[in-house]
Amino acid sequence: MYAIGVNPWVWASPVDDRALAELVPRIAGFGFDAIELPIEQPGDWDPARTRDLLAAYGLTAAGVCAVTPPGRELVAAAPAVIAATVGYLMSCVDSAAAIGAPCVGGPVYASVGRTWRMTPAARAGCYADFRRALAPVAEHAGERGVSIGVEALNRYETSVVNTVEQTVELLDGLPSHVGIMLDTYHLNIEEADPYAAVALAGSRIKHVQVSGTNRGAPGADHFDWPRFFAALRATGYRGAVCIESFTTENESIATAASIWRPLAPSQDRLARDGLGHLRRILR
Repeated sequence: MYAIGVNPWVWASPVDDRALAELVPRIAGFGFDAIELPIEQPGDWDPARTRDLLAAYGLTAAGVCAVTPPGRELVAAAPAVIAATVGYLMSCVDSAAAIGAPCVGGPVYASVGRTWRMTPAARAGCYADFRRALAPVAEHAGERGVSIGVEALNRYETSVVNTVEQTVELLDGLPSHVGIMLDTYHLNIEEADPYAAVALAGSRIKHVQVSGTNRGAPGADHFDWPRFFAALRATGYRGAVCIESFTTENESIATAASIWRPLAPSQDRLARDGLGHLRRILR
């Protein structure tokens, strides 16, 4: 029912042309259907070259992951910072359209790790600022046939949106091609009932990322995967489901994702075990 993909962050960061040339054949050889592609910096990978590489190995582009390090902000930031972030997101949309990816997803509202306290009134103002800042990106995405999936992160990585309920509020008034990107890692931390949260996201779901509750392979954890997929099927979502995890070998990404120890005997094993578990559940 679902194409199963993986993010090359499992092995490498940044994900550039050189990394993709090495990893795409391996990912296809493991039996994945799709790949999601992060863009840490515009130009890391060439869209035309990447499109041809994926086609050569029978993989589809499940989505493009927007990356928000310090300085990429759509809220509570200087106008120049917001303008630069809008430009970055538009370039992500262009790359997604060029490789045939249906969605650009991520925590597109603020940089990962940035937190601050907000009163209810301040939060409402923050959400209104986000909608205004994202509007030109949403318009551009609609023109290119690309959706935007907004990802809630756990409380240690953002204070803007941590739950599906907050994300629904954040998106109120935006066009229908702007929706939600689910990530089971964050659902497990923040939702009292992750499966009810999937139901609440419903038809707004644009993309789905999965990992174990410890950020390792799906299945090597305590998450109720059959219940999750039953809830996901009930929403009508039929897009790809992509494993997102990270390597300890890259200092910057390991620090950003708080990966302090290996999560599997090898990164290949993490990907293959996760794929095998998802195949068994989905059968």
